[in-house]
Amino acid sequence: MDAFLVPTGIVALAEVGDKTQLLALVLAARFRRPLPIVMGILVATLLNHALAGAVGQALTTLIGPEALRWCLGISFLLMAGWTLIPDKLDEEETQLKGRWGVFTATLIAFFIAEMGDKTQLATVALAAQYANFLAVVAGTTVGMLLANVPVVYLGEKAAKAIPLKLVHGLAALLFALLGLMILFRVDRLL
Repeated sequence: MDAFLVPTGIVALAEVGDKTQLLALVLAARFRRPLPIVMGILVATLLNHALAGAVGQALTTLIGPEALRWCLGISFLLMAGWTLIPDKLDEEETQLKGRWGVFTATLIAFFIAEMGDKTQLATVALAAQYANFLAVVAGTTVGMLLANVPVVYLGEKAAKAIPLKLVHGLAALLFALLGLMILFRVDRLL
């Protein structure tokens, strides 16, 4: 259950104020068709996080356990710092509708926006940490939806009501705690 719940919580918190959440807000304002936007987010996230999860699982076979522990611990600490840096949305990421329609434009924009994003890298690290690939991908996807679906449906009101600094601080704290727990092998103490 941890392999689902921890990724869900981490990604949901890390996603608040992230550029993909800003992208969801822009797409919702521009297209005013929430269902195809949400479905595009879902499919893009499943594809992106399945690839990231596969990379994370592959790392466990390529790197020894001790080196992997250090890589994961340091990665989570770096993500903690990255979470505190505000994201900016590139204008070209929102210019994809053209002839493809709302669903396909959202799918492409979200997939591209997630490449190299902190939630994608978190998915790689979480998949390396937990053996249950499906639970990690499902958890990170649910976390992404928890953060983005309200923005699509409620728009700017929801985005303005959330204290971003507090949420970013909580997400950074979670990443840092996970990193320290991995580095200091807290799971062995419990």
